Amino acid sequence: MSRFTAPIAEQIWDMKYRLKEADGTAIDRTVEDTWRRIARALAEVEAVPQVWEDRFYDALSDFKYLPAGRITAGAGTARSVTLFNCFVMGTIPDSMGGIFEMLKEAALTMQQGGGIGYDFSTIRPKGASVKGVAADASGPLSFMDVWDAMCRTIMSAGSRRGAMMATMRCDHPDVEDFIGAKADAARLRMFNLSVLVTDDFMEAVKADRSWDLVFDGTVYRTVQARDLWNRVMKATYDYAEPGVIFIDRINKANNLSYVETIAATNPCGEQPLPPYGACLLGSINMARLVSDPFEEAAALDVDALNELVATAVRMMDNVVDASRFPLEAQRQEAKAKRRIGLGVTGLADALLMLGLRYGSDEAARQTEDWLHAIARAAYLASVQLAKEKGAFPLFDADKYLASGTMQMMDEDVRDAIREHGIRNALLTSIAPTGTISLYAGNVSSGIEPVFAYAYTRKVLQKDGTRTEEEVVDYAVQMWREKFGDRELPEFFVNAQTLAPLEHVKMQAAAQKWVDSSISKTINCPEDISFEAFKSVYMEAYETGCKGCTTYRPNDVTGSVLSVSEEKKPEAPEVIATTEDAPQQPHGDVIYMSEPLDRPKALEGATYKLKWPDSEHAIYLTINDIIVGGHRRPFEVFINSKNMEHFAWTVALTRMISAVFRRGGDVSFVVEELKAVFDPRGGAWVNGKYIPSILAAIGGVIEQHMIAIGFLAGEGMGLKSDPQAQVVNLPGGRGKACPSCGQYDMRMVEGCMTCGSCGHSKCG
Repeated sequence: MSRFTAPIAEQIWDMKYRLKEADGTAIDRTVEDTWRRIARALAEVEAVPQVWEDRFYDALSDFKYLPAGRITAGAGTARSVTLFNCFVMGTIPDSMGGIFEMLKEAALTMQQGGGIGYDFSTIRPKGASVKGVAADASGPLSFMDVWDAMCRTIMSAGSRRGAMMATMRCDHPDVEDFIGAKADAARLRMFNLSVLVTDDFMEAVKADRSWDLVFDGTVYRTVQARDLWNRVMKATYDYAEPGVIFIDRINKANNLSYVETIAATNPCGEQPLPPYGACLLGSINMARLVSDPFEEAAALDVDALNELVATAVRMMDNVVDASRFPLEAQRQEAKAKRRIGLGVTGLADALLMLGLRYGSDEAARQTEDWLHAIARAAYLASVQLAKEKGAFPLFDADKYLASGTMQMMDEDVRDAIREHGIRNALLTSIAPTGTISLYAGNVSSGIEPVFAYAYTRKVLQKDGTRTEEEVVDYAVQMWREKFGDRELPEFFVNAQTLAPLEHVKMQAAAQKWVDSSISKTINCPEDISFEAFKSVYMEAYETGCKGCTTYRPNDVTGSVLSVSEEKKPEAPEVIATTEDAPQQPHGDVIYMSEPLDRPKALEGATYKLKWPDSEHAIYLTINDIIVGGHRRPFEVFINSKNMEHFAWTVALTRMISAVFRRGGDVSFVVEELKAVFDPRGGAWVNGKYIPSILAAIGGVIEQHMIAIGFLAGEGMGLKSDPQAQVVNLPGGRGKACPSCGQYDMRMVEGCMTCGSCGHSKCG
């Protein structure tokens, strides 16, 4: 019998985590093989590997403990990839040579599959003088554009694009440009942006005082703090960015405040890290630990929780020794502090099983109690590891116990740390778990509420037929198995029915016992007033959160999820629909379980591309397939007599054709190619500047897509797509997933994530 409780869970495992040969032949025959591979790899550093291998396997079995995706996909594979999810890179020097040295380090890190965070506050503002060259500085945003272009060209391990976070202090002279950067939809697409907000600034906002914008001791200009705050709020109200990071609170609470200063986070914000810091993530699946769900005796098994946490901490500590690192500085930083980020997923499902409404005072209290129990168990497990293997090298008992987080820790835990030390400097974090939650049977993600109770997912088979799969929330599925068609109780709520301040309440309750931070999205209705929207951020600040990320669907951001409520008296399910919508194949066909077989004959067109200063032209042949009476691109052939072009034209031919044959919205191929720039310079073609020959190829493909009616026009999206209602929100569909094409992109834990295939902008 399969351990998977839903078809989508097995598909996620097969696509994302199953170990395969280069030709696609499976090495992991079952998910049990995957668990055994991970357990064996992480037990190799133990004195008695076999004993710990079995214990690690038991923790992984039935999806009780979920290591982060990079561990699940990479452990035990002998591949040259990092098992760490994300990094904050070194401090950027305010010099041209230093800046481009940091760019190189970023490229090397993303090449191994790590997302990165940077603080760009260290670069002098636009217009500042540059000594020795009689020139003015171009400012940090111009260099962020360079990082953005670099990120587009590097494919992270696991076939995911690199993700980046950029931060800037609220007193940097260019902070206003930073705040408004995402108003240009084509700019900085590979970045998440967050403003580093200080306590002094928040007090100035509340008192309506002036605020100096300063760099290197020089005041460039003075603004009203409240005006600047409103500018941040308006940008995130309109564009969902930038986020807000309460940086002083982070540094005051940091267990390691005596040896490090934090100025940046990883791409999703749950791990504030020092220069070259790395985040190592994993989650306890709370939904698997509830006994007697939906009954009077329903309870979370605290003994099982404590045992599972202790095993998970040991596994994660071993990853520090088992992982490769892109840079030596990252390895040294990880070894010196051994910080880990153990979090939770399935929390909302676990609350439902206890009959608690997410966002209620009772649910907040229960969440705080559970996170307290996890923190206690994690810290005590790390003390035991310190007794066995030694404390982290930079441990100083007096300074460590004087930190903000440790002052509130239980006295027996403090006494144990004082006596024996602790193995890991920080232990808890709540990370984005969108993909691993699907893999675990579609449990609720992280500490987020249930997003949708159920939705349908269309799958195109190789023979051209379509099947539909229902994707059901884990707790809802358990309710059905117990009670059949009985109506769901009132305490079943979803992300859209909750008031924004109820989201904040849950985040604040969890944050009290999380020593790093939390990746959480506060969903706001489209019609929320600007003043009410601002109050969400102020409430997050006043209740002890370390940051705040909101999502308000609108014409710019798209809707949250294209679903509509199917009228069933027995249960209020959320079902995706394309009824009353144009039935275009590029909208209805949203995911393919396998690439379509190539027909014997295809219609197409061949284009000649002459690039200036190149002796030979490039010829592009684009063939199309007819699906549902409509034409869509199916394959590309790129040829040139120039042998210098041979390798990359073959690679591009194969990659683009593979993408086209998967179906869905493949317009992103055009966007990615057109965004590539050649550092040697582009060329003027037909009166228009083209940044590279790859961008020119993207332009040819775009014109072909327009000619066959697949795209609406240059720089535009699909010609016509299904429109659908959004539950409890006005408006139409969201954006299509660039990986599978399904209209199931949602803001989850601070990152646009596909609920169908797990694709995440943040890697």
